[in-house]
Amino acid sequence: MKKFVLKRLLISLVTLWVIITITFFMMHAIPGNPFAREGKMPQAVRDNLMAKYGLDKPRSEQYKIYLGNVIKGDFGQSMLSKTETVNEMIARGAPKSARIGIQAFLLAIIIGPALGSIAALYQNRWPDYLMMIIAIIGISVPSFILGSLFIQFIAKSFAWIPMGGWGEFRHTILPSIALSFMPMASSARLMRSSMLEILGQDYIKTAKSKGLKNFRVIMNHAVRNAILPIVSQMGTTISGLLTGSFVIEKIFGIPGLGNFFVSSIINRDYTLIMGTTIFYSIVLITMLLIVDILYVVIDPRIKIGGEN
Repeated sequence: MKKFVLKRLLISLVTLWVIITITFFMMHAIPGNPFAREGKMPQAVRDNLMAKYGLDKPRSEQYKIYLGNVIKGDFGQSMLSKTETVNEMIARGAPKSARIGIQAFLLAIIIGPALGSIAALYQNRWPDYLMMIIAIIGISVPSFILGSLFIQFIAKSFAWIPMGGWGEFRHTILPSIALSFMPMASSARLMRSSMLEILGQDYIKTAKSKGLKNFRVIMNHAVRNAILPIVSQMGTTISGLLTGSFVIEKIFGIPGLGNFFVSSIINRDYTLIMGTTIFYSIVLITMLLIVDILYVVIDPRIKIGGEN
C-alpha cells in the first residue's frame, strides 16, 4: 500500500507541474495584457504596472519566478484587486464553494445510487420508469438551466427560499440541488445497470436459497458489490462539480471561488486565474488520489503495486 500511495503521489505532483506549466504559458500567449482594458491609462503608468508584476521580464524568467513562489505557497497579488492577494481571495471564496460542492456531492452519491437501486429492484415497473425519467432529465438538462428554472419556479413560489446570495443554509439549497442533478442522474443510471447485473449472479441466488432475508441479501451482497463502479466514478463526479460550480455560483450570486474565477477571466487577471486554476487542480488531484485508495480499500480483490 505504501508503494502504491507514493507512486500516486509522485504522479500527482508531476500532473500538477504540467498543469501549472501549460496554464502559465497559455495565459501569457494571449495577446495583450491585463491593463490593456484601461484605455485612458497613461503609457508610463501602464509600464510601471507591467514592471511591478514582472510582465516586462522574459517569459522564461517570469515562469521560474512564478513556479518558485507557487512552491512556497504564494500565488501573488491580484492584478486588479487593490486590497487582496490571490491567497486571501482563495481563502475567502473557497469555504463557500466547498460548502456548495460538498452538499452537492453528498446528494449525488447518496440519492443517485438509492434511485438506481430502486429502479433495478422494480425493473420494468413504474418506479423504474420514474427514476429513469428523472435520470434522463438530469443528464440532458445543464445545471445552469436547472438553476434558472429553480429560481423562476421554486424561489419565486416559496418566500423562505432565496433566489441567491449568501448567509444561511437556505441560501445553499437550490444551488446544491442544481449542481448535484447531473452527477446524481449519472450515478442512478450506473447503479441501476450494475445492480441488474449483480442481482442475476449465482451467489445472490445462493444467498436467497439459504433463507437470508431479502433486505439483507440486497444490502450486504448486491448493493456492496454494485456500488464499486460508483466509487470509481467519483473522480469524474468531483471534476464535474468543480467545473459546474463556476456557472452555478454566478447564477445564484454566491461569492465563492467559482465566481472569482469567472471574473478573473473576464478581467484577464493573470495571477487570479493562475491561482484559482492551481487551487482547483490541487483539490481535484487530491480527491482522485483519495478515490484510488478508497477503491482499493473497498475491494480487496484489486491488486496494487504488482502484487499477486
